[in-house]
Amino acid sequence: MAFPCFRTTLNLLLFLVLTPSVFAQTPPNVTSGSYLIASDTSVPWKSPSGEFAFGFHQINNQKLFLLGIWFDTIPEKTLVWYANGDDMAPEGSKVELTLDGSFRLTSPQGRLMWKPQSSVDGVAYAALLNNGNFILADNSSKSLWETFKDPRDTMLPTQILEVGGKLSSRLKDSSYSKGRFLLRLQPNDGSVLLKPLALPTGYEYEAYFKSNTSDDASPQNSGYQLVFDKSGHLNVLQASRSVVNLTKGRESPAGDYFYRATLDVDGLFTLYAHPRAQTNGRWGQTWVAIWSVPDDICSDHSSGNLGGGPCGYNSYCKLGTNRRPICECLPGFSLSDTSNEFGGCQQNLMPNCDQGKSKPEDLYALQEVPNTFFPYSANFEQLQSLNEDECGRLCLSDCNCVVAVIKKGSCWKKKLPLSNGRQDYNIYGKALVKAKVKYGEQRSNNFSSGRSNSSSFTYKDLKEATDGFREQLGRGSFGTVYKGLLTSQSSRNYVAVKKLERMVQEGEKEFKTEASAIAKTHHKNLVRLLGFCDEGPNRLLVYEFMSNGTLAGFLFGISRPDWNKRIQMAFGIARALTYLHEECSTQIIHCDIKPQNILLDDTFTARISDFGLAKLLMNEQTRTHTAIRGTRGYVAPEWFRNMPITAKVDVYSYGIMLLEIICCRKSVDMENEKEEEIILADWAHDCYKGRKLDELVKADEEAKNDMKTLERLVMVSIWCIQEDPSLRPSMRTVTQMLEGIVQVSAPPCPSPFSSIC
Repeated sequence: MAFPCFRTTLNLLLFLVLTPSVFAQTPPNVTSGSYLIASDTSVPWKSPSGEFAFGFHQINNQKLFLLGIWFDTIPEKTLVWYANGDDMAPEGSKVELTLDGSFRLTSPQGRLMWKPQSSVDGVAYAALLNNGNFILADNSSKSLWETFKDPRDTMLPTQILEVGGKLSSRLKDSSYSKGRFLLRLQPNDGSVLLKPLALPTGYEYEAYFKSNTSDDASPQNSGYQLVFDKSGHLNVLQASRSVVNLTKGRESPAGDYFYRATLDVDGLFTLYAHPRAQTNGRWGQTWVAIWSVPDDICSDHSSGNLGGGPCGYNSYCKLGTNRRPICECLPGFSLSDTSNEFGGCQQNLMPNCDQGKSKPEDLYALQEVPNTFFPYSANFEQLQSLNEDECGRLCLSDCNCVVAVIKKGSCWKKKLPLSNGRQDYNIYGKALVKAKVKYGEQRSNNFSSGRSNSSSFTYKDLKEATDGFREQLGRGSFGTVYKGLLTSQSSRNYVAVKKLERMVQEGEKEFKTEASAIAKTHHKNLVRLLGFCDEGPNRLLVYEFMSNGTLAGFLFGISRPDWNKRIQMAFGIARALTYLHEECSTQIIHCDIKPQNILLDDTFTARISDFGLAKLLMNEQTRTHTAIRGTRGYVAPEWFRNMPITAKVDVYSYGIMLLEIICCRKSVDMENEKEEEIILADWAHDCYKGRKLDELVKADEEAKNDMKTLERLVMVSIWCIQEDPSLRPSMRTVTQMLEGIVQVSAPPCPSPFSSIC
């Protein structure tokens, strides 16, 4: 998206420079003598538009309150500024503009809890503006103090951060105290820096993100303001009068949106959008992240200082949803604060170094954490080049060693505390963690961890793991999926537990079919079955937990996902279907391929789920008649024509889904104003036939710059959705066509007897 012209930026600046006149035109809704009392019935002061409110925001239904500003017309009532993050106000506290011109927050006993600053006096009135800025002004309407110049963790459109200005993250989701991350507009060069902090000292570690706001350090290229404009862009204004758009290239959501830019508790500076109005009488969306920095907060920090990463001591970082950091404890460790994922981990059992009793190798076993590395830091010993077994045994025999790190043939023995650990599937290394062995437990000699591919669980185990089946992840035709947490002496693993609810004969048969079939499947693009429960009427399946949701959520959100990432997802799904159709000992037809049944793991690798509920075909069977399955829009025509059902039904569904991956839109869009674009398959064929493929991807510049690949993918999809199953290629051929191994010939019209041809 092109950055708005410089004139627009100047107009915005002119608007902000003229704020005193705006103050004068704003009704002084807070006059001398006005006050609010903290209670669950307290009525806040509102902006003229009603979109923002200033007052007492109750915290988690407790009798504690924050004096703050929030979005008041959306269900979330999201806070954007707060006064007393370190000193919650009890019920009965009072904020008032006194007759002598002071603005302050006091406890029920009269203790001063907060005031803007000691130099603010002579306040004549206060007002909450329509942009969310709360101002204190004197009799001449001169601003004495405003929340826009005293921010917390959030900026709003039309807000400016001056040189030296900063945002501070919250400590954790449940705390409004200052946290471990800082955003600052640097005085010397005007760059935007993101830094981790040491608490409680406030020591600033080296920046983990620095904006590229200038090509050199000359004074005319230094930035002096970070401006958040009305269209939701963050711009650095430079002394040379040039503008650097930090958010350049992000997608602009269609429609009218609220925006906020927040330094989140996990250290990412994130731009969020939220619809201003309801759709069909309902709030269909919440806040959606449409831009954030840095791209990889888990990457090594050049400083190497302890505590300089996003995760606390004795934990490691891996990227999750929208490049969010996930902090995991090492085996044998647990969170120091169970409500703060980023607060570090502590060892469950301290090492027993009592010499003369038992050897460390008799008390401990090494557990492998693959693709994980802890960079150079204090408390480590680098050894000569050793193989994995030698490295592990040296750590195992050393009572002070907690982790052996192996990378590129080198070996490090590390003591506590450990910092800046990260997990990345591009890291060809591993950490071997020493965990205490329970009495009577078989100690592993091969450093492996985890359950076998198909383990048996009790119903009690899974009920406890899911906290009584509390958090629902999804619901399908055969049951409901819940989030669970399996804990052991040495590890904590999230899982997805599918509770089968159809206890008729068909349900029992499907359960046994799925449990036996999935246990034999191994493919990186399939969701792995970890185990099952079969206790009387209770039949449950335990799968890997996929942290990044569904492909549908990835494709159909506000921002358009990366083109190359979408292509890799399409390839991976095709390979997995080839595996199910041709490489399993028993052929598996999915029968319900759609984006909702494709899950994304920590690295955004696409994984097919629910294939265990599909019709299972024996080797000698090539076709079967059965009841219609699948989802409208993805169902092959033969389901409705009493024709034999073969693996070609999955090919058809894949072709529809491939078009959705290409275009980032649903296969049927009844709200589309253009009638010819409602049915995606028909529209895609029209665009292909009319040589207008660029219309399919519209604002997707990456796709437009890769027209050769785009054309090949569209042609493959048209081959897949042929009404005649015999014309559709096998999934193996589809995979070869996608990868360019097999040439793709011009496809015929998919529906030869319809109007589109």
